[in-house]
Amino acid sequence: MSSRRSRSSRHSGGSRISEDQINDLVNKLQQLLPELRNRSSDKVSASRVLQDTCNYIKSLHREVDDLSDRLSELLESSDTTQAALIRSLLMQ
Repeated sequence: MSSRRSRSSRHSGGSRISEDQINDLVNKLQQLLPELRNRSSDKVSASRVLQDTCNYIKSLHREVDDLSDRLSELLESSDTTQAALIRSLLMQ
C-alpha cells in the first residue's frame, strides 16, 4: 500500500471509498453534464469530468443570479396585481 493511501485510510476512520465507487460517481457526474453526456464511447478523464462539473455548477449559479435579477426587475416594473400573481405562482 502506498504511503499516500495508508495515510488517507488512517485519517478517514476506516470508511474508504473504493476505486469502483469513485469511477461510478464520476460516470454519474458525466451523465449530468450536457457537454459530456453523450460521450460514453469516448473515455473522458475523471479530472476533466470534475473540472467540467465545477464549471457547470458555476454557470448554473450565474444563471440563477441572472434570473433572480430579472425577476426582481419584473416585479418592480409590474403593477400590483401582476406582481401579486407572480409572487403567488412562485410560492406554489
